[in-house]
Amino acid sequence: MQDGQDIGYDVPARVGMAEDEVQTPALIVDLDAFEANLAQMRDDCAAMGVALRPHGKMHKCAEVALRQVAMGATGICCQKLSEAEAFARAGLRDVMVTNQVTDPLRIRRLARLAGQVRVSVCVDDAANVAELSRAAVAEGVTLEVLVEIDCGSGRCGVTPGAAAVALARAVADAEGLSFAGLQAYHGGAQHIRDADERAVTVAGVIDKARKTVSALEAAGLPCGVVGGGGTGTYPYEGRSGVYTELQCGSYAFMDADYGRVRDPEALGVGRYRQALFVLSSVISTARAKGGVCDAGLKALAVDSGLPVVSGLPGVVYAGASDEHGLLDAPQGAVRLNQRVRLVPGHCDPTVNLYDWIVAMRGGRVEALWPVTARGKLY
Repeated sequence: MQDGQDIGYDVPARVGMAEDEVQTPALIVDLDAFEANLAQMRDDCAAMGVALRPHGKMHKCAEVALRQVAMGATGICCQKLSEAEAFARAGLRDVMVTNQVTDPLRIRRLARLAGQVRVSVCVDDAANVAELSRAAVAEGVTLEVLVEIDCGSGRCGVTPGAAAVALARAVADAEGLSFAGLQAYHGGAQHIRDADERAVTVAGVIDKARKTVSALEAAGLPCGVVGGGGTGTYPYEGRSGVYTELQCGSYAFMDADYGRVRDPEALGVGRYRQALFVLSSVISTARAKGGVCDAGLKALAVDSGLPVVSGLPGVVYAGASDEHGLLDAPQGAVRLNQRVRLVPGHCDPTVNLYDWIVAMRGGRVEALWPVTARGKLY
């Protein structure tokens, strides 16, 4: 953590600054909302009797991860090995790579990391099992390995059932490896807008996981971990009696896309507050329709739609170019140098655009957090 007092404008703010002094575009987090979100997910998981292993690919920030662990998370998920290495260097002691690590050099790095912290990784290919085994033996470590099943995403993962059992047997029989359980995550289900459609989709995911767990147990391969779930679906997996830990990520910050997910039961996305914003400044009011802000495509991910303007009724973020955002607004609604909070459409890739998170409370900067794993894509 940096206090910002003795460093120049390599950072967007200093501790104690007012929000309208923060240099923009800046990634800011409302600490009150963020802390409430962490507490809510902790309490929900405790009530359902499942562990929480938050996904670090969302925030890429060791300070956030350490706070999650301090509030009861069992460890952290990473999507890339370099993320896992960065979190381990920052003090996280239990990391799961919820992805396949297949490149020979990366496999050696993974095995070396397992000599420093607890590491687990996913597989969906028998050849990968053999490579992981050789690296683990060479490093004198034991790698914990989960078999990933394709439970509907059509992405990574073996077919549920017999193919998963065969791969788990290969893991269990391989020197230097330990069969840790099952990875069953459906990414697309998180963002299904309609609650009924989402429930039906996740029921299919849970059914595939349940049948695979039963087949593994019948083969003498009990699953210590059944992991998956996310911010959009976690109540279903958490109450299923199949999953042992949840891998939610976005709940800590939230974004505009999750704001469009229907949650009539008020158990799930509707329980979480928007904590993440891109703070922007109005740099021009010359356009007839409103103004122009300094947050464009280099400041915001737009794969899930344009950002939403927060707290300014009638003001709409209407378009983006590299360095500019067009604000449609009633006459006089925005003024030069006015700070505007934007809710990004998708939090994960937006965070990856920044070196720093500016942690705010009560309109003042309380802390600056480095985005520890920014750019860690390898």
